[in-house]
Amino acid sequence: MTKATGAAGAPPYLRIVAAIRQRIAQGELAPGDRVPSTRQLAAEWGVALATATKALTTLRLEGLVEARPRIGTVVAGAAPAPAARAAAAPARRRPSSAPDPEQELSLERIVRAAIEIADAEGLPALSMRGVAARLGVAAMSTYRYVPSKEDLVLHMADAAFGEESYPADAPADWRARVELGGRTLWGLYRKHPWLAQLGSLTRPLLVPNLMVHGEWMLGALDGHGLDPTTLFDIHVLLYSHVQGLAAHLELEAHAEAATGQSEEQWMDSRAPALRALVESGRFPTFAKVVGSFEDGYDLRLDALFGFGLKALLDGLTPLIEG
Repeated sequence: MTKATGAAGAPPYLRIVAAIRQRIAQGELAPGDRVPSTRQLAAEWGVALATATKALTTLRLEGLVEARPRIGTVVAGAAPAPAARAAAAPARRRPSSAPDPEQELSLERIVRAAIEIADAEGLPALSMRGVAARLGVAAMSTYRYVPSKEDLVLHMADAAFGEESYPADAPADWRARVELGGRTLWGLYRKHPWLAQLGSLTRPLLVPNLMVHGEWMLGALDGHGLDPTTLFDIHVLLYSHVQGLAAHLELEAHAEAATGQSEEQWMDSRAPALRALVESGRFPTFAKVVGSFEDGYDLRLDALFGFGLKALLDGLTPLIEG
């Protein structure tokens, strides 16, 4: 990125803002194009993540960019303001009658801003300073509401899992109820892929709104003569199917951000290695299966989730209904 001239005395975040404004105005970045992430900006400009986040927040408030979940920050579709006016405009003072953001600050606003960052940039990009920058408040203000990033992540998870609930008139059939629970959880992980990175089966995430989903699944399995251990094992198995596949959503997002390659582009770049394995003669079944694909194997996580859920339910039916 070319550093903007004539802004050497400006704060670092404003120099970043000016440089990105210039690229948008000159057409180097068109509507829908990704702008550098907070981590990329921090590395390129030698600034803290909070400074990079503040720069992107400033551009977002100006309407020049927008955050899109699992894509990142992109140039907004609307035409930007004229470059000269944008580059020359000093930071506006808030009118005395305007409310102070810190007076309007709340735990709910902090959590929502943190979720937006994690959705757009991934959980590693989240920091307390970054959340404060996004909200336009002093770096330490958020600590009045949540003592640490770890506590903030727990609040985020609870809020995210609480975005979906279940009907009061639950399906009478256990299988329909379990399937509804599984697909509801999958939808939440799809919307917030970072959720799958938070807890393992051995060290589960204990937040009330995740327990709501667990209660739904346990209620579907209860009353069928299963002993408590078997009942809970089935519940854990079903949950691990959802979380296990969902973990790859965030892993793929990280890989794409790190390599700059889509999944398809990465596979294309590995074609020689795959061909060598197929032609080695050491793996005949693998070679036969792979060779039967006319256009290659399309790994579709949504379809794989549904396929796996059906297989699990088919296998559990004799145990539960027997």
